[in-house]
Formats: sequence, structure tokens, C-alpha cells
Amino acid sequence: MFGSAGRTSSRLERLLGSFGLLSESGTSAPALGSRLMAPLTSVVYRWYTHQLFAEVQSRPLPRHIAMILDGNRRFAVKSGLADVTDGHRLGAKKVTEVVRWCDELSIPVVTLWGLSTENLQRSPLEVSKILEIVGERLRVLSRDYSEGHTARRVQAVGRLDLLPKNLRRQIEDMEKQTASSGPHLLNIAVAYGGRDEIIDAIGRMLRARGAAGASATDIADKLTTAEFQPYLYSPDVPEPDLIIRTSGELRLSGFLLWQSVYSELHFCDAPWPAFRKIDFLRAVRSFQARKRRFGQ
Repeated sequence: MFGSAGRTSSRLERLLGSFGLLSESGTSAPALGSRLMAPLTSVVYRWYTHQLFAEVQSRPLPRHIAMILDGNRRFAVKSGLADVTDGHRLGAKKVTEVVRWCDELSIPVVTLWGLSTENLQRSPLEVSKILEIVGERLRVLSRDYSEGHTARRVQAVGRLDLLPKNLRRQIEDMEKQTASSGPHLLNIAVAYGGRDEIIDAIGRMLRARGAAGASATDIADKLTTAEFQPYLYSPDVPEPDLIIRTSGELRLSGFLLWQSVYSELHFCDAPWPAFRKIDFLRAVRSFQARKRRFGQ
């Protein structure tokens, strides 16, 4: 189906799979993880990644990839880290790495969900540390994308009013600094919930239409998808073609409820901090292998 690159990667998968290298857990089999085998493992892994990248690049790519960055705390616990927020810190570093992979494939829109409105209900100490980590990563993204390393502007979506004032100001600065870094876009969903977005959109629509003199009956009678769309957080962004969730959970948890109606879904067992380039490329390849009918 994918030509010579696809046949090569398939043969490699059968070989490496027998050693456990392609497990989605993010870890290698004991034999391949030994000191003696580590150099060979590294070479084979890079070769396989190169073949998989060539295979994916030869097929139509998604215009918009959205990701649920799940499993930071579980990764920290399983890895024996001193503080569960150390998992969030490693996950924040992974953001830069994964967006770089999207840049390599020239994916026009990337949306990353790193903090939900429900997450804000965790212990004050954990929330404070998470918000600090979010701020640190936003500074890195703002620096990287404002200095012209890549052509991607950055914006945040969600109930930003729930965030501390200093973090809101930092988000505003980041959006201004990267405003001319297009044409590609990185959406950071923070203090975000899919139900919240729909409720907020309804409120904005009612206020706007009411201010223009429309009655509740008029609004209801004329309500269509096209009428509602402009009131979403990012109304001009194409709906995600592919949604990836890490850490093995098989649900969307309210992510992009309105926009995900025809999205292809891919669930990966690896927790977000252990998400590898081959995991990402295999998710894209699974999207490319599907026949999309959009309900028709």
C-alpha cells in the first residue's frame, strides 16, 4: 500500500517486534536494553524511524493533529520520581519535541490539551506547580517561535480567566510575540473543557444576537451549525483530522466535543513523557490507512 518504504518498515516491525522494541510502553525489551545491545538498538531504532518517516511522508497528511497529553502523574509514580509534578515537567519538555515532529511533516495545525478545567480542582500545591510548569514551557515556545526557528504562531484556548493574572499576561505576550510567525498554528488548550467551550459559545452567541435585537425565539429558529461556529474558541481553525491520546485511556474526556465529530482517533499505551517519535509516526500512519466517509 505504501510502496517500498512501507514494505521496508513492515519487515523492520516484524523483526523489532519480536524483541519488544516496538511496544507502546515506551521501554525496550531487557535484552535490547542491556549495555551490550544499546548501540545496536540505537542504530536500528534510528533506521526504523527513518523508514517510517519516509512512508508517512509519502501519503496524504492530516491538516490538524490534536493530542491529549495524558499520563504524566502515572509516569512519575511508575518511574519512582520524588514528586508527581516531575512527571508534568518531563511532559512539558516532550511538548517541544512533539511539535518539532509536526514541523518536520509540515502539519498546519497542532492542538495540545495539557490542562483541563477539572485539573484545576486538584490540590492547591499540585495546581500551583503545574501552572508554574505551564508558564515555563510557554516562555520556551514563545522564544522558539518568535525567533523564526519555525513558522508557527502560538495561541491559548480555554477559560483563561481561571488562570492567575501573571500567567494570563504571559499568554498575551506569547500570542503577540508569535503573531507573525505563521502560517502554521499551535493551539495550547489550557483550563479547557469541551462542555465549557460549548457553554461559553452559547453565552457569547446569545449576548451578541440579543444585543442586535434578536429575540430568544428568533435565535432558536435561525440556529444552524454555521451560525454557531463563529462563537467557538477557535472558529477559523479546521476540525482535527486526527486525535491522539497517550497513556492507554480509550476516551476523549470532553476534548473538542464540537470539533471531533469526524476525527479519526488513535490511542497509544505510552504515557505522554515516554511518547516516542515512532509512536507519533505510527499514529499518523494509522490515520492514513483509514477511509474517511464523513458520515456519507
